[in-house]
Amino acid sequence: MYQLRCGRNFLATLAIALPLEGCGGILAPVGPVGSAEKTLLLNSLAIMLAIVIPTILITLTYAWWFRASNERARYRPAWAYSGHLELIVWSIPALAIFFLGGVAWISSHELDPARPLPGKTAPVEIDVVALDWKWLFIYPQQGVASINQLVVPTGVPLHLRLTSATVLNVFFVPRLGSQIYTMNGMVAQLNLRADVAGVYPGRAAHFSGDGFSDMHFDVRAVPLADFTNWAATTRTSGPVLDGTSYRLLLRQTQNVKPYTYRRITPDLFTAILQQKLPPGDGPAVVEN
Repeated sequence: MYQLRCGRNFLATLAIALPLEGCGGILAPVGPVGSAEKTLLLNSLAIMLAIVIPTILITLTYAWWFRASNERARYRPAWAYSGHLELIVWSIPALAIFFLGGVAWISSHELDPARPLPGKTAPVEIDVVALDWKWLFIYPQQGVASINQLVVPTGVPLHLRLTSATVLNVFFVPRLGSQIYTMNGMVAQLNLRADVAGVYPGRAAHFSGDGFSDMHFDVRAVPLADFTNWAATTRTSGPVLDGTSYRLLLRQTQNVKPYTYRRITPDLFTAILQQKLPPGDGPAVVEN
């Protein structure tokens, strides 16, 4: 089993967090995982600012005090060492690293993507397959599937198994949290929960070829009764997802509109994972 989480590099994560906040991104979570990750980001930022802000203020203060026009400033060109000053200079960063390390250690276990989330009901099982350039969502319990649209019930835990039928990719729903890699022939586990009804954008967060920019999907979080009705309605119309139709999905297509399958072949995800069905072509290699 393979699983890999992104976001452990704080500065890189913060760099994408701030732009996304303006459009309701990772700093506006709608589930427990996203909320915990937001808290982790803000706590880490506060710990680092506890060093950065005093350092900036002290630097400005020293520059002002030792300006050329201040005759009261005492210059000591022969001064070389102070044990007390060394203790202060090294102990404060050491404490900050200790706190940051502790926060990261605890959070990395609490936010393990394979760790089940608490809930009053059993989780909804969803199998996710990254294709060129679209997302396939299989609902084994409901017996249906969808392309580029993930419908989930609010307040119910979600257990996702993720793989790729082609090149490496990244599954990411900013407002739910837990960006995670998908790889061909391997499975990643991800547990999420949407507590607020709404439509939340999801995206492929890893470059995978010409159609990468259009490889996005919507997560529709609806009440449990609406989710049950959606599954029942989906089973009444649409094509069947079997080996033949799956091979058609492997063809490279861009900007695919969402649609559904009324029925799926049992153990289709297992066949994809074990490579009993062929992989996709992946991006074309251009030789110079």
